[in-house]
Amino acid sequence: MKRLLIYIGLFLTTFFTTTVAGVAWLNIDPFDLSNFSLGLSYSLPLLFILTCHEFGHYFAARYHGVDATLPYYIPMPAIPGLLNFGTFGAVIRTRSLIPSKKVMFDIGVAGPIAGFIATLIVLIYGFTHLPGKEFILLIHPDYFTAESSGLGLQFGSSILYDLLSVLLTDATTDFIPPMSEMYHYPYLIAGWFGLFVTSMNLIPVGQLDGGHLSYTMFGERHRAVALAAFGTITVIGLAGVVPMIGINIGFGWSGWILWAIILLFVVKLYHPPVADETELDPIRRMIGWFTFGILVLSFSPSPFNL
Repeated sequence: MKRLLIYIGLFLTTFFTTTVAGVAWLNIDPFDLSNFSLGLSYSLPLLFILTCHEFGHYFAARYHGVDATLPYYIPMPAIPGLLNFGTFGAVIRTRSLIPSKKVMFDIGVAGPIAGFIATLIVLIYGFTHLPGKEFILLIHPDYFTAESSGLGLQFGSSILYDLLSVLLTDATTDFIPPMSEMYHYPYLIAGWFGLFVTSMNLIPVGQLDGGHLSYTMFGERHRAVALAAFGTITVIGLAGVVPMIGINIGFGWSGWILWAIILLFVVKLYHPPVADETELDPIRRMIGWFTFGILVLSFSPSPFNL
């Protein structure tokens, strides 16, 4: 009962912090609780994505008889100087040993695929229900006559985000918000966040979802894959630092360095072995390659540009 109260308490707290964040993305006072309902169009789709991802893991674990917790949602309070998405994500924990590569693969892959489908639903809805130009004028009344007075923030795109934008909108009739303004559009920013979190989790390192897939698909070769992924993330992170000394490469984000440090010292680079190392069947391998395709489509080398 105590643990159930923790789950519920964390979910409700995260619901509150994400809704407040949704109000803030609209450039409305988030501390005026009369505005609270305006943030629901951000918090509900975002929590939908996170919930689908974590319950994908949970139901796969239960299917294989692995004891797993319900999701722990992680609220993110408003911190001065940091972008506030309202949450750091969610996690589940397995409380019994995972017996084989097959079970490890199924648990690892179920979350990203479920979360990716949820993200697609949110983005498709967002792009097919774009408000007119009057929406951006409510936020920036001088948007079309003067330079925008927003945060000076531009979100980085990804292959999938750009593809959906092209396929689902009509540039002659729709106002398609640029990446410097899209965070005011709740479904788009929630879907963007879903792609961002999915890609971070699918990096093939340690016990990230991508690490589970890499270990079960490649065996000991996962070590080389992990080193390559770690090196790539580090290089992209360094590319985001060099503009500080006057060298603009045109891509990269310094935050990837922090993520690389977390991977190295917290997550660890290599995946621990399981008892039964029987190789995966061809269908699971095909699903694994498809899931790494999601990483390619979702990844943004420069997710934030200030």
